[in-house]
Amino acid sequence: MISHPSRHCTVELQALPSRIGQVRRIVSAQLRYWHMDSLIDRASLGVTELLSNVHRHAQPDKTCTVEIELLLDRLKVSVHDHDPRLPVVADAGPLATCGRGLAMVAAMSESWGVLPDDAGKVVWFTLPTPAAAEPAAWERRPHLTPAGPDRPRFTEVALVDHVAEVHRPEPAPARSAVPG
Repeated sequence: MISHPSRHCTVELQALPSRIGQVRRIVSAQLRYWHMDSLIDRASLGVTELLSNVHRHAQPDKTCTVEIELLLDRLKVSVHDHDPRLPVVADAGPLATCGRGLAMVAAMSESWGVLPDDAGKVVWFTLPTPAAAEPAAWERRPHLTPAGPDRPRFTEVALVDHVAEVHRPEPAPARSAVPG
């Protein structure tokens, strides 16, 4: 049974340096909308590298399509261009100023690949989504454990998930330090 339908976003563009930043912001905004903020940095890095490769290498034109798809357990980001040549992971030396893009995509993603098609190729990568059972940070609340005879005088604080009932001791009556 599918509990959440897949979600999809597509952007068509010319892979020019000015447009790459715009697409990165679009991807970030879409992931925020899907409440997948933890994936923004890696997805932005990956789409930047893939679009930079289109800008540097794709022929006959720089037209491409960026597609992000949120599935049940992963985010898939793909870039389709019209160049049939397949990319190769470069073995960049320590002093090289470029050539590490696909190696970075491979290192930060769960999986990646290239699919040739009739109109060029699709380069894609996936990122695992946060576990559905793990509550979001804003849903976790501090839970105070009151001190007792068998516990230290200091109150322990621990993050717990959805506390149904919290025991709170009755407040002591206020006392003034001023005589009278």
